[in-house]
Amino acid sequence: MTVLGLDPGTRKCGYAVVTGIDTVPLALGIVPIETLAERLREVVAATPVALAAIGRGTNAAVVADVVRSLGVAVELVDERETSLLARARFFVDHPPRGWRRIVPRGMLLPDRPIDDYAALLIAERFLKAS
Repeated sequence: MTVLGLDPGTRKCGYAVVTGIDTVPLALGIVPIETLAERLREVVAATPVALAAIGRGTNAAVVADVVRSLGVAVELVDERETSLLARARFFVDHPPRGWRRIVPRGMLLPDRPIDDYAALLIAERFLKAS
């Protein structure tokens, strides 16, 4: 099943399209809320999505309305601890280099926003529950 994971925020939204747990995402990104509908329209046109798993938090209702307007079914998913887990997943995919290798990973901060990784975890959380 192809799932669109979304991590909504007040100003931006992370998205990830996955086909299974621990698989390489088909699409991954972060977009401003203002351009979310346009970007999701492109993503859904390029990849048939069965449903959207949206983190039940900030701005979830607004993002759910945008997704429904595209004709995609919506499921709200608990997003507790996804930011912390997304940071760990980010460092698995992008291991620290240089002197940052010796710093405990729990003390490192990613060099960019990781809302896309949170969306990936939200999609995988939905797949695990279903």
